[in-house]
Amino acid sequence: MLLVLRILITILYSFLVCLLGSVYCLFRPRAPHHVATFSHLFGRLAPLFGITLEQRVSANAIYRGNCIYIANHQNNYDMVTTSNLVQPGTVTMGKKSLLWIPFFGPLYWLTGNILIDRNNWTKAHGTIAQIAEQFRTRDISILMFPEGTRSRGRGLLQFKTGAFHAAIAAAVPVVPICISTTSGKIKLNRWSNGHVIMEILPPIDTSAWGKDRARELSEYCHRLMLEKIEQLDAEIARGKRS
Repeated sequence: MLLVLRILITILYSFLVCLLGSVYCLFRPRAPHHVATFSHLFGRLAPLFGITLEQRVSANAIYRGNCIYIANHQNNYDMVTTSNLVQPGTVTMGKKSLLWIPFFGPLYWLTGNILIDRNNWTKAHGTIAQIAEQFRTRDISILMFPEGTRSRGRGLLQFKTGAFHAAIAAAVPVVPICISTTSGKIKLNRWSNGHVIMEILPPIDTSAWGKDRARELSEYCHRLMLEKIEQLDAEIARGKRS
């Protein structure tokens, strides 16, 4: 019964946010500040799923300029966890097929997110160049999932290099976002689904990394994020035992 109730409320809430949000964005389509606004609205669903969120943003992690945020991509629940940490002026990258999801697709495009064709590598690489150009001409940041797909309980997958090529080309820092493990821990028929910690790490300056070192930069960021996620998971495990 609890599962059915949660699903019904989620469908109704999402429908209203997408429909009314699309109408609202028509007055100023593709303005970057829309993404954070509607991401945070979806993030408000976390308590409905019995998730207690803790957000950590230290003073030295706050970056006021343009940057590329990278986050671990676990499952569909990222929509109610990671979405809470989308910073003002930040847009995301998603595959073109998202556009055809009823109600959500139009909102995703109207809020100013970037759509890419993952099945066409020539176009995808061209998009990376366009991203670098957008940083030069627009006051935006971009949130990307360097794993390229949901990990679905397999841990932090190897990073693709696109985000790091773009950061080096645009001379903007990379800012990691780490979310503690949620895969296999959320049951929709259970009232409480525990504690999730989300932490923004300090920015990584890319000025010292040449374009031929994008893979090296991606591996460095992967090690950094893997260590932090393991720390967050261990902290949650200790909290359960105490």
